[in-house]
Amino acid sequence: MNRTPSKPLAALWMAGWLALMLIVAVAGREAVRELNVFELMAIRSWIGLCLLYPLIWRAGGFSVVKTRRLPLHIARNTIHFGAQLGWFYALTLIPIGQVVAIEFTMPIWTAILAASFLGERMTIWKIAAIVLGIVGVVVIVRPATSEVDPGQLIALAAAVGFGVSVAMVKSLTRTEQTLAIMFWMLVVQSAAGLLPALYVWTWPPSYLWGWVVVIAFCGTFSHYCMARAMLHADATVVIPMDFLRVPLSAAAGWLIYSERLDLFTVLGAALILTGNLLNLKSNPSTKASAPS
Repeated sequence: MNRTPSKPLAALWMAGWLALMLIVAVAGREAVRELNVFELMAIRSWIGLCLLYPLIWRAGGFSVVKTRRLPLHIARNTIHFGAQLGWFYALTLIPIGQVVAIEFTMPIWTAILAASFLGERMTIWKIAAIVLGIVGVVVIVRPATSEVDPGQLIALAAAVGFGVSVAMVKSLTRTEQTLAIMFWMLVVQSAAGLLPALYVWTWPPSYLWGWVVVIAFCGTFSHYCMARAMLHADATVVIPMDFLRVPLSAAAGWLIYSERLDLFTVLGAALILTGNLLNLKSNPSTKASAPS
């Protein structure tokens, strides 16, 4: 695998992640109106395995997904599966603005874990990107200041789970093929969601399958883009780029659903973009901490 440190390549792969995640958000919004979340996640994983097989075959067969770190794969994907469930459940308890604001504390947990356990350096540029990104998200969603309720705690737990999952992915990229990371994600999450999905199963209507396939395709290969991005830069460089998903989602909502794009969104997007530009600024300390 090409593990050459390169912020431009990492940014390019993250652009793919952002585009695919925007499509997932729109398709998911349509699908969950009639489909149980457990069922949606299970079908997404099953279809994802089918979509991934041609890439595995082209790379030489199932030998490319062999791993000596199966316990880490299982732990990472179990945590990620639980975080996804918590995020969706939080959406039913508190306003979506609060869920999004809390979700984007994830880079804090990722940065702390990456610095503590993976030996990545916390440069001034990384800290500035995280701070400006969080401020930008808060400006956009303007979360309520009322007392914390269970939904907020669940959303926070999901954000921590996502941060732990991303740090584990970064560790896996040091020894594992990208296809192996993807394969074990889909296998573990398929197994984890099988029984709950069967318990709530209702056959999706024909028109809903289009959205499900889109979610499966984009959801699968968005993680491929994320894993590839981490081959070329530290997790603390890659993850703050994800802040751009907030203003981009707001723009998509404005274009597709006629949701209002106000001054706060523009200001927040400017702060987030500034943070990402600072994060992409070349400096010797960041290059020294790139994965080998």
